[in-house]
Amino acid sequence: MLVRQGFVIIAAAILVWTSLAVRRASTACGDSPETTRRVSRHFDLAAAAWVALAMGLAAGGVLGRFDLRPPPLMFLLAAIAVLGVVLVRSAAGDRLARGVPLASLVGLQAFRLPLELVMHEAHVEGLMPAQMSYSGRNFDILTGITALLLAVWLRVGRPPRAVVMGWNLLGLALLVNIVTIAVLSTPIFAAFGSTPDRLNTFVTRPPYVLLPAVMVLAAWAGHLVIFRALASRPALQR
Repeated sequence: MLVRQGFVIIAAAILVWTSLAVRRASTACGDSPETTRRVSRHFDLAAAAWVALAMGLAAGGVLGRFDLRPPPLMFLLAAIAVLGVVLVRSAAGDRLARGVPLASLVGLQAFRLPLELVMHEAHVEGLMPAQMSYSGRNFDILTGITALLLAVWLRVGRPPRAVVMGWNLLGLALLVNIVTIAVLSTPIFAAFGSTPDRLNTFVTRPPYVLLPAVMVLAAWAGHLVIFRALASRPALQR
């Protein structure tokens, strides 16, 4: 129950934060109230549709069909990769990159700290394979911890742009690392063993599908937004 609630709460917090951030960023960028409502409404509807689709596919057992080649889960992961780019290039992504303080964009990635704690508990309970936790090959908890520290630094000072860029690259690399491990742990590869305790199948069921559908997507798109923010701002903003 704790693990299930943890995934749901973290996913909900990300969605609420992003929805509010899009609205406030649109206003900060000088949009009219009508444009702000339109951008915010489009984002909220798209986010709701995406979550409903992912949860529906999981609840219907579609994502668990590893007997198919390629398995449907791979299409979900490909969609996440594409959606991250689409989001950053959308009106909402433009507003986030221009209108949200860099400290807040970096601070959002701190969700990876509680997420890793929940994932570790999932491993302890036998729900998730060990290699996907920080007891195994997942080091993404470092991104969450350093996101908090860097966000505070950005809030009270002006760290060198190279520090923010380096942190963003490191966080992205750690994200790629755990996603790769998660994919290699699925039954189609079984790179870490084929016993149930070594296979990653739990993400194909609700609510755990929120891990890739919301958390991985938020981390991936979040890093891309930070890259866009760094490119569009001549000086670091608090």
